[in-house]
Amino acid sequence: MVRYSEELIEEIRSSNDIVDVISQYVILKRSGRNFFGLCPFHKEKSPSFSVSPDKQIFHCFGCGVGGNVIHFVSKIENIDFRETIELLANRANIQLPTLDNSYQDNKKAILKSKVYEINEIAAKFYHENLYKPTSKIAQDYIKKRKLDNRTLKSFLIGYSGNFDELYKLLKQKGFKEEEILASSLVNKADNGKFIDRFRHRLMIPIQDTTGRFIAFGGRVLDDSKPKYINSPENIVYSKGRNLFGLNIAKKGDTKKIIIVEGYMDAISLYQRGITNVVASLGTALTEQQGRLLRKNSEQIIIGYDADGAGQAATLRGLEILQNMGCDIRVLQIYGAKDPDEFVIKYGPERFQKCVDNAISLVEFKVKILKQNLNLENVNDKIKFLNEVAKILSKVDNNIEKEVYVDKISREYGISKEAIYGEVNKLIYTKSSDKKVLERAPIKNYIKNENVEKFDEAIIKREKVVIYILVNYPEDTYKAINDKITIDDIKDSMNKKIITKIYEQYSKGRFNDVISLFEEQEIVNYLSGIMAEDFGIIDLNKCIEDLLNIYNKEKLLNTRNNIIKELENTDNKSKEEIQNLERRLNDVILKLAKVK
Repeated sequence: MVRYSEELIEEIRSSNDIVDVISQYVILKRSGRNFFGLCPFHKEKSPSFSVSPDKQIFHCFGCGVGGNVIHFVSKIENIDFRETIELLANRANIQLPTLDNSYQDNKKAILKSKVYEINEIAAKFYHENLYKPTSKIAQDYIKKRKLDNRTLKSFLIGYSGNFDELYKLLKQKGFKEEEILASSLVNKADNGKFIDRFRHRLMIPIQDTTGRFIAFGGRVLDDSKPKYINSPENIVYSKGRNLFGLNIAKKGDTKKIIIVEGYMDAISLYQRGITNVVASLGTALTEQQGRLLRKNSEQIIIGYDADGAGQAATLRGLEILQNMGCDIRVLQIYGAKDPDEFVIKYGPERFQKCVDNAISLVEFKVKILKQNLNLENVNDKIKFLNEVAKILSKVDNNIEKEVYVDKISREYGISKEAIYGEVNKLIYTKSSDKKVLERAPIKNYIKNENVEKFDEAIIKREKVVIYILVNYPEDTYKAINDKITIDDIKDSMNKKIITKIYEQYSKGRFNDVISLFEEQEIVNYLSGIMAEDFGIIDLNKCIEDLLNIYNKEKLLNTRNNIIKELENTDNKSKEEIQNLERRLNDVILKLAKVK
């Protein structure tokens, strides 16, 4: 476990406004005191993801996930606590101290650190190798692709040589075999010998957004197969969570980012002055990559290859980015199979015109639809227009929808009324289905209401106790800590949370409660309580009512226990019975005074 002080963690948390941080990943819109958006952790069409600037928490009412800014960044970036603290500290320009030796016992963290170091040594080794006389085959390929020294240096492009050159270098530098194998740069054969994974290939290092070397792509320099081999996923590398070239693109203007399929597409465009380009590490764009794009750019232009696989990948990518609320366009190029070939053949100026004229998601879908139909045929034309209506029914912005309807009406000679008629029919059907689905669980709840009502009342009361302890810590704790005890709390989750809060508050520490818990289940549950509106207008009246309820409950329990004892008086003396009766009368009198 990382041993940063509580004070430092609190400083880092409070220096990173949760709305500002989450806005880099999710489009948020204010509604009342809070902000809402589509949850990045599960698929949804209606925003149920809430961010509170007052409480500095987030909570999704759909999937239940929640927490503070540290929990959010850790989850969305898929990084551990230490990496999250480092990222947020860097964002807030807070200097972190050197960690004590206790952290060095964390073997996984040490191994990751070693693998990053190995990858950097390998990248520099391959790059230096490219300039040696023995690397003529790679140098000839570089000349053929017309890559200049600036590009080679920017991407640290290199060349992998013989059988075990890298392995020997790493051993010479003192790395252990376990560390070398963890980097995936070296394989161990069945005979026990070690062999470099990449041999006689043009080497393209992959870096994360912070510039750390995380993986490699190796391109063959002859006609052998496979054309590319890539680092497998390992302790520092997940291809679905990174984008090739983003660390370099970020150095320039990224208001627009062009995403292409391959390393060489990105490198070739960069070589010709188009620096706002990245490549997906595989044809299918992932949600995590979409978030990286959303975080770093205002407009994203997909420039995948023009073949069938490229178009299918484009559609998948567009859907992912659209769900995140991104401004997305599709690059249209003709006379070349991919952006690399196009920019070499026609030059950067013409490519930039294509970027400026990139089309929208709706236009791209309509274009794909037209390719498979003959619009001179009446049946195909009807089918085409019905499918277009389905596409338009998913457009939420009414102005955008009207522009498309007007354009399609003019191009295909169909009245706007007819198009709107089909679109509205589809929207109404979807809305009706949704209402039917939403009503079903309400019926089930009403059916079981009498069974669950008592337990729900107790749990809700305990949630109110937690809510006021978290939101009004000092006032509430002083008023209730010796009157509402841990034994009074029935629900095990609530008991665990209140126990921790009491322990913390008793030491005079009234800072971020949600940081006290490591279990994500508790964090989610607690953020849900913090995000709930209990309608508390007068805190003092709320505390008074709670104390009365708990006091009355205790008195009732005492009364019932005394009655049970009086019901069984066989072994009791007359004096004991009289004492019980006096106690019972006292309890009844106290109950009468409770509001």
